Amino acid sequence: MPKIIGRSLTEHRSEVRSRLFDALREQLYEGGFEAVTLSGVASAAGVGRSSVYNHFPDKSSLLVAFVEHEAARYVEDLTEALDAASTPVDQLAVYVRLQLRRLADFHLPPGPTLASALDPVAYRRIAAHADPLTRRLTAILRDGVAAGQMADEDPAVLVAMIGAALSARQIVDVAPPDVPGTIEAAVRVVLRAVGANLG
Repeated sequence: MPKIIGRSLTEHRSEVRSRLFDALREQLYEGGFEAVTLSGVASAAGVGRSSVYNHFPDKSSLLVAFVEHEAARYVEDLTEALDAASTPVDQLAVYVRLQLRRLADFHLPPGPTLASALDPVAYRRIAAHADPLTRRLTAILRDGVAAGQMADEDPAVLVAMIGAALSARQIVDVAPPDVPGTIEAAVRVVLRAVGANLG
């Protein structure tokens, strides 16, 4: 019988998933998704191969669960930070800052994009995790207009433009000491783009 990690089956399952996600993260950034194998992830995580199959039938399932876990954790952090901001302008600054910090900390894995590596159903599940971010950004912009702090422009257009800007790696692909300054410059640019009064 496999050794139980933790004091209960629930703790065991949580710890195994955590170890598998840590191992997957490292292997993704070292070799890309195509190089990932469940047996390799199990070995790096220090768990039996059968334990992996008890949780995930294939590596696509493992990747989707990993992305869902990471996205949920990020949404929690973002929500907490946004709730602490007092005005829509402050919230938008927080949103831009955290999105770019995440981009700076996220090293793209080599190899083909996830869209081409995963089947369409799995990719749609991953892409759906952008929906709460889009909804929150839309709400911030609408609140900004209602408060008279932002220009009355189509939120859908602004969300698309801000999203495109915040996915530009050139902003954060600078020397590490320069990252905070470039992020703050990007915050000011986005705020000006929505007509916020920066004083």
